[in-house]
Amino acid sequence: MGNGKIIVTINGDRYETEAKTTLFELSGSFQKNYACAVVAARVNNDIKDLSYEIIEDAKIKFIDLTDEDGMRIYRRSLYFLFIKAVNEVFPDRNAVISHPMSNGVYCEINGSEALTEVDVEKVENRMREIIAAEMPFEKRIIPLEEARQLYKNTGRLDKYEVLEYRKKSHVTVYNCGGYEDYYYGYMLPDTGYITCFALKFYQPGLVIQFPSKVNPESLQPFEEQKKLFKVFIDYKKWIRILGVQNVGALNDIVNTGEIGNLIRVSEAIHEKKIAEIADKITNHEEEKRIVLISGPSSSGKTTFANRLGIQLRVNGFVPQTISLDNYFVNRDKTPVDEDGEYDYEALEAIDVDLFNKHLSDLLNGFEVEVPVYNFETGSREAFGQRMKMNKNTVLVIEGIHGLNDKLTASISPEDKYKIYVSALTSMNIDDHNRIPSTDTRILRRIVRDSQFRGCSAINTINRWPSVRRGEEKNIFPFQENADVMFNSSLVYELCLLKTYAEPLLMQLGMENERYSEVKRLIEFLSYFLPIDEKDIPNNSIVKEFIGGSCFF
Repeated sequence: MGNGKIIVTINGDRYETEAKTTLFELSGSFQKNYACAVVAARVNNDIKDLSYEIIEDAKIKFIDLTDEDGMRIYRRSLYFLFIKAVNEVFPDRNAVISHPMSNGVYCEINGSEALTEVDVEKVENRMREIIAAEMPFEKRIIPLEEARQLYKNTGRLDKYEVLEYRKKSHVTVYNCGGYEDYYYGYMLPDTGYITCFALKFYQPGLVIQFPSKVNPESLQPFEEQKKLFKVFIDYKKWIRILGVQNVGALNDIVNTGEIGNLIRVSEAIHEKKIAEIADKITNHEEEKRIVLISGPSSSGKTTFANRLGIQLRVNGFVPQTISLDNYFVNRDKTPVDEDGEYDYEALEAIDVDLFNKHLSDLLNGFEVEVPVYNFETGSREAFGQRMKMNKNTVLVIEGIHGLNDKLTASISPEDKYKIYVSALTSMNIDDHNRIPSTDTRILRRIVRDSQFRGCSAINTINRWPSVRRGEEKNIFPFQENADVMFNSSLVYELCLLKTYAEPLLMQLGMENERYSEVKRLIEFLSYFLPIDEKDIPNNSIVKEFIGGSCFF
């Protein structure tokens, strides 16, 4: 339009406004339509912070904290606030954002003295003072080389190294009350937007608790996750030994041609862990007859099960597998979800009584007829598969409900060994920007679905929220029930997945409603140097996703 006017479309309605109106100015008229604070917006499917000026006709969808992207912005700003407070209270210490833990994130404040509960209280008090001051997060764009020199001169080598291989000519940094930092993504307008958080002392560090998008105005109870915490800590010890605590160090290894050695050591760690698990299962004093494997999507459970089977054979046992899919109830008895769709992930979709009877009969030496489920007809076939155990048989059962005791209620705990498998990413981009395990898993799934399931990247991304809801309901609440946890992530794999996933993502344009997620993943992958698969063994878990596995 002329006369400095533009048309914006918001929730299907058209409005006339002045060119160069900011999203913040525009959001004021629409805040009443949202349950909590508007923190950003999608402009033509691309996320923009509220300082963004609209200069031409656009389709706008505001984002509040009930949106996953909105909650990401909230958490990122909370981390910035935490690090700023640590810098002011303990200028001689270094804050590190580490890994998820109990509806929050575990962090460390490294220094010459051990962290105390009083120290944590001091940091939290300073955070609340900064919040009360409503200090703005001010964005500025600086040349890449200027940013690198800034971080080199201030001794923040983790950031200096990660920017070394960036192809972009400029870097976006944020300043809050004189403290400046580089972050992967947008920030809130000011610290006053951070209304719900807590710090909990958890030796040797602390946990930043934050709300969920389901209920952004309150914190969920803290539930200790000792087993998950131990897996993260153990793996962090390994990556320190390997010298790859962050992406900059990983890229150095790729650039110097030493990635082959890192791949071989990473794969050897997996093999050693799997062999140790097999030894625990077949320990003659605690010998287990049933192995239950569970974990979220794209964790590499199938390859893990196959490699575990090999190690069980090495120990003189014969693994036999049972697929839970064959115990689905007939389709007319399958429960439906809130959208009226068949909910195959619900425990009620499985004939638990028949499954338990068959397990009990097998353990007692009887032969059973394991059903075969026909997905086309939605019912079991008339005849199943005969199965019987002998003294050296170990039943291996893979399925999302494996850690839920209701699945195997009639089986004695002495006969069961429960394994949780997940790609628990322990490496950071830098000290202040962690790599979510969900990002590794969605990239694995994008590549696998494209390679073997005829599913486009955008379709996989569109389905991912539903997948995540199923995990939150059926898998994560039971993960601490596991006897052992196996971390299926490989320290080098994001360099490899970049080679496969990036071209798939680059094909997707702004016309896609989930373009903001596409763009975020492309930006994330841009931090990694690519590698090829020539040094990767054909039994690697990552081969389950890129192809060439000896198990498929």
